[in-house]
Amino acid sequence: MKRIEVKLSLPVVAPLLDIIKGLAGDLKIAPAVESAPTETDRELCAAWADELIAGQSHDLGVLLALFGDEFFADGVVHFDGSNADAIARACSAVRLRLRQRYLKGVADESLEAGDVEIAHLDEPLRKAFMCYLFLATIQELIIQHLDESIVG
Repeated sequence: MKRIEVKLSLPVVAPLLDIIKGLAGDLKIAPAVESAPTETDRELCAAWADELIAGQSHDLGVLLALFGDEFFADGVVHFDGSNADAIARACSAVRLRLRQRYLKGVADESLEAGDVEIAHLDEPLRKAFMCYLFLATIQELIIQHLDESIVG
């Protein structure tokens, strides 16, 4: 099984983890994508949302587990086939919520290209954007090195 080890800078990543943890609490009670099935059956809509939330909660737990005591001791995170899909999904959920909550005023093209004048952003927006890029980088690492449909 392929495994990736990434050494991260604690002073850089720690503030981003605060943002992720704050959004994770919200994502454990509401889906990242806030559209419901077109059905008018309230029970079906509730079951659909509950299932999304349960999946998100699991995936966020896997993502946050990367940043436990071991990470704070050596600054290293590990990705492999057992956690890659859940981490990629959690990164997507957090990125969607960052977009909804903090980055509404930034064009999608600019976000995806990383083409934003960071110096012109106020501190909360700067941290949100850096977190967005950080999570995108994690997803790119997983896709490039662990996604068997691409690499295989």
